Amino acid sequence: MQFLVFLCAVIRAVDVHADMLRASIANAGNDHRLGANEAPPAIISIFLGDMLTDIVEQLVKGTPTKTIKGGKLDLGARTLPQIPRHSGDRNRTSPFAFTGNKFEFRAVGSSGSIAWPSAVLNTIVAESLDLIATEIEASAGANPTASKLAQSVKSVLKRIIKEHRRVCFDGDGYDDAWPLEAQKRGLPNLLGTIDALPILRTKKVVDLFRKYHVLSKTELDSRFHIYIEQYATRVGIEARTTITLAHTHILPAAIRFQTELAESVAATQAADVQCSEIRDELDEFAELLSRFRVALGEFERCIHEATYNDPQQHAQALSESVMPAMADVRELGDELERRVADDLWPLPTYREMLFVK
Repeated sequence: MQFLVFLCAVIRAVDVHADMLRASIANAGNDHRLGANEAPPAIISIFLGDMLTDIVEQLVKGTPTKTIKGGKLDLGARTLPQIPRHSGDRNRTSPFAFTGNKFEFRAVGSSGSIAWPSAVLNTIVAESLDLIATEIEASAGANPTASKLAQSVKSVLKRIIKEHRRVCFDGDGYDDAWPLEAQKRGLPNLLGTIDALPILRTKKVVDLFRKYHVLSKTELDSRFHIYIEQYATRVGIEARTTITLAHTHILPAAIRFQTELAESVAATQAADVQCSEIRDELDEFAELLSRFRVALGEFERCIHEATYNDPQQHAQALSESVMPAMADVRELGDELERRVADDLWPLPTYREMLFVK
């Protein structure tokens, strides 16, 4: 009974305050990470696994009376011993997953402090436990019998699960259908830091932290401004680094490669040899390099225009104009990396970083 109370409290907390949990892990670095390379998507949902999902279903229908057994892990080889398989599971695409004996909040970035997400998580679960305990006490009355208490707990938890089970999702968080399904369920999808951080200034969040004497409105505002400033600083560093790499590494390497292609065309034609294929390659590369120059110029213009005294306006402009422009430069830079001769390319390539060096 105690386990079910805490389970339902966590489910309710994550559903009601999914936007605040998303805001607690919002930063420029995590915006790149969420939804890629085994990192969960930005949509906050709970993975329960087969065993807990079955228990929840039983609770909705009546009283849970059994649990799913773990069974054996089939490795497909008869000569290997059978390995016990846990009744839980590990869904790497879920931001908030139950993994056998605990919940894991996986959306926190590896370089981020766990202090703030932990403070948020503890506060929202405390609120849910407060609400559930109050409802159970009101339903059971003073000095309830064991059967009366059990009936009251079951009644309260049944309502909690029915109202908040929408946040439970055991499927593939990377599937293109999940954002559409999440929208139907009414779950927030805050893709970027700039979308998530304003949640900290809403009345719901301010009242919650004030009620449980965790943070005052002033303290929440200070955190909002610090996180916004950190975002702008980090994106600004990324932007300036991109400009520097483009001008001092990528452009010189691409120009040298274009020069070699042009010299090859000129030498081949001087030898009275047909070289239409090399000429076509030169034309294609020259067009790609021109597009890179245009994208780089647009990127520098966006950086120049995204300057505001107000930190929130500055961060908003960086998110809406600078980040997309930087992505365009990066995409064309990646294409140049695939075309420029290896001995001319001064930066480590993806192939070298992943497989060679």
